[in-house]
Amino acid sequence: MKLMNRNLISNAALMAALFFGGAGSAAAQDADDPMAFVRGAQSWADNCARCHNMRDPAEFRDDFWEPSVLHMRLRAGLTGQETRDILTFLQKANDPADNKGENK
Repeated sequence: MKLMNRNLISNAALMAALFFGGAGSAAAQDADDPMAFVRGAQSWADNCARCHNMRDPAEFRDDFWEPSVLHMRLRAGLTGQETRDILTFLQKANDPADNKGENK
C-alpha cells in the first residue's frame, strides 16, 4: 500500500510539472495574457468536442476545473500552453456569482 501511495504522489508531482511546464512564472504570465482566454476557448472547442459533449464552463467551480483539465491534458495529448489556455478560459468563463454547478 505504501508503494501505491508513493506512486500516486510521484504521478501527482509529474502531472504538476507537466501542467506548469517546469516554469512557475508561465502560469502567472498566462493570467495576465488577454489572448489566453481566446486561445483557450478555441483549444477547448477544438480538442474537447472530439471525444465528448462539452460542458458549460459555469457548470463547475474553478477548483473543479483544475484537476479535470490536468487529467484531460494527459488523455488528449494537450501541450502545456494549450492546457493553461483552456484552464484560463474555463475559469474566466465561470462567473462564481452565477455558478449553480453541481460541485458547490
